[in-house]
Amino acid sequence: MANAFADYLRSFVDVLNSTEATDAAGKAITVDEGIALAHDAMRKLIGTPNKMMFVGNGGSAGIAGHMAIDFAKNGGVRSVTFNDASSLTCLGNDLGYDQVFAKQVEMQGLPGDILLAISSSGESKNILAAADKAKAMGCACITLSGFAPANRLRARGDVNFYVASGVYGFVETAHQAILHAILDTAMGWTTDTAMTQPSRQLGQTR
Repeated sequence: MANAFADYLRSFVDVLNSTEATDAAGKAITVDEGIALAHDAMRKLIGTPNKMMFVGNGGSAGIAGHMAIDFAKNGGVRSVTFNDASSLTCLGNDLGYDQVFAKQVEMQGLPGDILLAISSSGESKNILAAADKAKAMGCACITLSGFAPANRLRARGDVNFYVASGVYGFVETAHQAILHAILDTAMGWTTDTAMTQPSRQLGQTR
């Protein structure tokens, strides 16, 4: 496969370009409209005790941790993730693994927080339970999923980003790209300064 890398990248770009977004009613919206809704939700956090909560399993847990610190440090938005080993093993042992994130949302979440729920399949029970708990508490919910278009997580968010692929590498990398796009454009990224790291935090003016 002499062109393996180029072929892989070409296929991945096709997957990225086919990303879909829906609103809380399941209505199709453009990805740009989804990003704008995410920006609106994030701006409501500025100057409040509220925060973003990132959850995911496996590779998605890595994305959750990575993006939580990026949103906090670079974007100036209070952000946390719930992947501490002691918390996961304690709650998994006491309540079952399907409750490891929902219980932390219950203990740490506030009405008005935003849950970022990341699942390649959109069918992880602990992610679904976290989304249900967040909604019941009056939190906003943004979901990122892939695999089957009718996955259950996709129906749980105020904004839902769906990556139409069954390849983990494509879905996970696309999810990280979507989250970076949300953050970077909120920080002022434009095509005029495409290769310069944006540095404006949310709530700041130029």
